[in-house]
Amino acid sequence: MFLEQVDFNKNPFWKYLLGSFVIIIFSVIGQLPLTYAVIEAGPITSSADPMEMLRHLDKNLQLFLLLIPFAAGFLGFWLVINKLNERTLLSVTTSRPKMDWSRVFYAFLLWGSASMLLIISDYFISPDSYEWNFNIQSFAILFIIAIALIPIQTSLEEYIFRGYLMQGFAGIFKNRWAPLVMTSIIFGCLHLFNPEVEKLGYGILVYYIGTGLFLGILTLMDDGIELALGFHAANNLFTALLVTSSWTAFQTESILIDISEPSLGLELVLSFVVLYPAFLFLVSKKYGWTQWKSKLTSKI
Repeated sequence: MFLEQVDFNKNPFWKYLLGSFVIIIFSVIGQLPLTYAVIEAGPITSSADPMEMLRHLDKNLQLFLLLIPFAAGFLGFWLVINKLNERTLLSVTTSRPKMDWSRVFYAFLLWGSASMLLIISDYFISPDSYEWNFNIQSFAILFIIAIALIPIQTSLEEYIFRGYLMQGFAGIFKNRWAPLVMTSIIFGCLHLFNPEVEKLGYGILVYYIGTGLFLGILTLMDDGIELALGFHAANNLFTALLVTSSWTAFQTESILIDISEPSLGLELVLSFVVLYPAFLFLVSKKYGWTQWKSKLTSKI
């Protein structure tokens, strides 16, 4: 089982705290190019908003600079797993003998298709809510950056929250539900400083925490993070390529720009009442999930 394959005697929780700190240090180092670009963008004053200063840069350069810290963080994560925790990357990926790439690609294609269908449908239903933004040269550069770096960003988040920390909290609480809840809350709260929060209010944390719970359920029911890896990569990649807006963290040279006023209520209902349950239903049938209560709440 995924949570049980950790030797908690050799990996006490202080190692996970130290490991998290090391990963943060590597991520901060990865932010140096971003910091330099912000400084070069203009003089920094006490009232200056670094994110607004960053918006003066080319959108593709913005995306590249925002994603580089995740690549540095992934290097830090790999070193932590191997040197501090003395474990393999596979042990925080899955309980299977090897990583199941078919699960990653299945979740990626399933959620990517759903995302693309929703965006296209909404475009035809409400064309006035979008502006056409396609430029072949800019989009080609975006495509290369996104394909190369967004899966690193999303994979790092999944490895840390649904793999590393979920297993770490399991060593403290000796059950399944507490690591699920704890990692989801931390995952949601780390989005607190996203520009989406300023636009939509703190209610959007319900979306982030709920999405963390959804990804955690995928992990616990499937005994591995493969499905979560595929889902998260598709979610961020297809969004970056197809549609962006003026108030999101990632502003890209996407095909469309959403100029409508966002509706948090509609987003929550669509995600938690329709899309996430449908995704869980399809993957549960495909992989024959059983014993939901035991896998999500039992003791370890």
